[in-house]
Amino acid sequence: MELWEAKLEILMPHAEPADQYMLEWGLGEWSLHEDVIVGRAWIVGIFENEAAARVGCAALKAALPAEAEGDFVIRRLPDADWKNSYKEHFKAWAFGRLHWVPVWEKETFAVPAGHSVLWLDPGMAFGTGNHETTRLCIERLVEFERTLEPGKAATLKVVDAGCGSGILALSASLLGFNDVMGFDDDAEAVRVSIENAELNHLVSKVRFETAGLHIGLAPADVILANIQSDVLIRYAQALTLAVEPGGMLAMSGILSGEAKSVIGAFAAGTQGWSCESRVLGEWCDVCLRRPS
Repeated sequence: MELWEAKLEILMPHAEPADQYMLEWGLGEWSLHEDVIVGRAWIVGIFENEAAARVGCAALKAALPAEAEGDFVIRRLPDADWKNSYKEHFKAWAFGRLHWVPVWEKETFAVPAGHSVLWLDPGMAFGTGNHETTRLCIERLVEFERTLEPGKAATLKVVDAGCGSGILALSASLLGFNDVMGFDDDAEAVRVSIENAELNHLVSKVRFETAGLHIGLAPADVILANIQSDVLIRYAQALTLAVEPGGMLAMSGILSGEAKSVIGAFAAGTQGWSCESRVLGEWCDVCLRRPS
């Protein structure tokens, strides 16, 4: 089958807005690929022929007047499945004893003793953990588990609010948390989360459901919310009340310039809690810990 790839490199600060525009405009043939380690991002589309690729590029230019500055690279992809074009953009990465590895490395990747791997297929979309916001939340999760007594994680509940591809929830399961659930108001995201769970044989260990914050949020010891800032601020009270004593609320999806606004929105309901924020690229997190 003959397929054509159209690719446009964009500045990292424009990556997230571009992703949102593509969703809003229904440009499903395009996807965003990011490598936060080297600080580069691309918009990539796969088409059945060159003419369709050029039409798609014109449509994208119209949708992204600010972000799509530059020239598209259009090329034929002979003798290859379209997913192979993702391989140059997604590399294995690790934090602590967890590794996030592309599924095509399953036969060759050596898992260190005592470590765990989450296999990911970038072709299923909705993220591979390479975005800064996902990495920030994952680092908070790994660090929280490190502070627990051996076996304690198995007794705690984790909720991944706005689960996307389910990476945070599935990572929590690999860390030893037994009561893990994720939800998203996008049914397609939930479907992809379940596919990722199946790929990692975690279907019986992690629950996913389609729901918004007003329905899906439940009391938990760890709440992970990789959601844009305005939504976090709107649901500040509900998110705060859902954190159990001794628990953690790790939030990202926050541009570095928005941190003060997010922290301010949560200040009233978190007196006596610890609060930390880290910056990675153009993004940051806000991590709140409730006293026991």
